[in-house]
Amino acid sequence: MGPFVICAFLLLKVTLGDACTSGQFTESGQCCSLCPAGSLVLEKCGKEDTKCTPCPKGKFFSSDGLSPCIPCAKCPSGIPTHASCSGTQDTQCKCRIGHFFLSQHGLCAPCSKCTRAGEGVTRECGPQGDTQCQICAPGTFSEERISTKPCNTCTQCSDIEVEIRSCMPNSDTLCMDKKLHILSRPALDGSDAPREEEETSSATGMPNLAPKDEGRSNNILAYVSVLAAVVLGLIVYVAYKCWRSCKQKRALSKARAAELGTSPEGEKLQSDSGVFLDSHSIQDNQPSKGTKRDSKQDNRLYINLPPHRQEEVERLLQEREGQGWRQLGAALGYEPEQLDLFGRGEAPAHTLLSNWAQKEGSSLGLLFSALARIERSDVVTALNSPMQGVSVV
Repeated sequence: MGPFVICAFLLLKVTLGDACTSGQFTESGQCCSLCPAGSLVLEKCGKEDTKCTPCPKGKFFSSDGLSPCIPCAKCPSGIPTHASCSGTQDTQCKCRIGHFFLSQHGLCAPCSKCTRAGEGVTRECGPQGDTQCQICAPGTFSEERISTKPCNTCTQCSDIEVEIRSCMPNSDTLCMDKKLHILSRPALDGSDAPREEEETSSATGMPNLAPKDEGRSNNILAYVSVLAAVVLGLIVYVAYKCWRSCKQKRALSKARAAELGTSPEGEKLQSDSGVFLDSHSIQDNQPSKGTKRDSKQDNRLYINLPPHRQEEVERLLQEREGQGWRQLGAALGYEPEQLDLFGRGEAPAHTLLSNWAQKEGSSLGLLFSALARIERSDVVTALNSPMQGVSVV
């Protein structure tokens, strides 16, 4: 087949709209095939068509047939596997609700939310990855400021309504009744009074805006007054609760400071880790014959602490800026990118300590050393306090 015939054949295919997807052709003019997902190119297209070979089963995957096979991700310990690796998708790890698996860092990160106006979710956060957002297409809208749902379908005005504002990505269609009943007074005796009023307004060229019934106005005024009183009462109640909560926190802080300053069982031992121990712990560590023992690191695991103790530690790390959970994460060896991911959630201190507790060797001794480096002796004291918690009413 001559070159002129091949060129004419290709020109005819392009003209008829049957262009080759790969954009490459064999010497005989045949369109070169693309390798399917889960395979890679064994021999490139040339004299003959493309030859493909599948990736090794269960070990590698590939998004298309042009890139090399990539090693499958592995779920870390403590995170179950949602779907195994295949030729078309990577391993999917099952994180708890509100989180997704970030394979680049090997951890569960908080899900993102759509924050731009008129934006909706095109793919929900889950085992497949993070949330995907997109500006609402024509005919859809989203009025939520922080959206976790897809865009809604725009409302269509009915035949008895008139459209006064078209649908936009951040607002629905605004419709209004063609006949505004509030502009006319209903007939009391069944006569044609409304029609006469309409004729009068047509003759003068001005709309006939009849006043509403006096009783209805009084009812509306009473309803607005009651609603205003309810809103004012709610505001006063919330302000009182906030004031009382702050007062209780200050009283609790003073009580703890007084207890640490006056109690004989709150002595501070100056050591390399800066850990506070009570006198009972000192007596347990002293030998009966007066010889001195070497201090040993606390090998208890943080994950074995009672839930209320963990919540107290997370609350203390969440409250203070500059010496909080982010500085603790840096002292524990986390990268800034990982800490930024934790900060996108509602409880970053809980996310940090839960992730760290799953690692091997996450003992209280290591946590005490990290807290000492960021000068958070109050958190160390909370960890070493007696098992009975203080309830604030």
